[in-house]
Amino acid sequence: METEAENTQFLALIQAAREQVTYLKELGIDGTEKQSTTSAKTEHSTTSLSERYAAPAIQSQVATPSTLSDTLFGDLSAPPVRIQKSSETFEEIWADIGDCTRCPLYQGRTHIVHTDGNRKARLMFVGEAPGADEDAQARPFVGRAGQLLTKIIEAIGLKREDVLIGNVNRCRPPANRPPTPEEASMCKPFLLREIAAVQPEVIVVLGNTAMKNLLDLKQGITRVRGQFQNYQGVNVMPTFHPAYLLRDPSKKKETWEDLKKVRDYLDSTRKQES
Repeated sequence: METEAENTQFLALIQAAREQVTYLKELGIDGTEKQSTTSAKTEHSTTSLSERYAAPAIQSQVATPSTLSDTLFGDLSAPPVRIQKSSETFEEIWADIGDCTRCPLYQGRTHIVHTDGNRKARLMFVGEAPGADEDAQARPFVGRAGQLLTKIIEAIGLKREDVLIGNVNRCRPPANRPPTPEEASMCKPFLLREIAAVQPEVIVVLGNTAMKNLLDLKQGITRVRGQFQNYQGVNVMPTFHPAYLLRDPSKKKETWEDLKKVRDYLDSTRKQES
């Protein structure tokens, strides 16, 4: 004699089959073959109900909308958001920045340090903020850390003029401290506008501060480095900041492994295009 629980599960099976048919009709599919398959399964369930419900995977007997999307049409989930191509020029973006006084960092700066390099670059590097040399020369990554970054770029077969280099913040923080979240929030929109204008294939974020500001990740750089992340359809590689490598040269090997992945990715996409 069937128990109340078995009756309830059997009714759920029938309801799932009906929902399957309705889903197929909404997609404009006749679904006759699927209906007959489901009917056969339902009839089989009627003849050996106790045996069927003893199996732990009974619900897999009826395809749900999510599994149908995978088997019939591939992935029907919404495509990932991709940053929209912008027609803005850097000069237009910088004009909006103006003689910026949006955060307190302007009080101690010598120059606003804008993004520098190839505006058609496939590869972009993003650090956290200018240091003393950058503040003096109004160019990003020109001090000791910048010289090391140039060597890293050359090691993967590129020149500095081939890439784009910038920072989350454009004004030097006092004593080279990391910019605060409030300070970064003032500058970040302009960096995103530059990214939208250039549409680089890969962005390398240098250090913890740059990574967290661009990707909004909670994990630290040591846990995320070396793993491609997605920022609105752009591949982002987190790695150590060159200034950190000057303090701890043992991390250069890990950074080199990260940049080799970037190099290999860019090589593979170039081959596909050709």
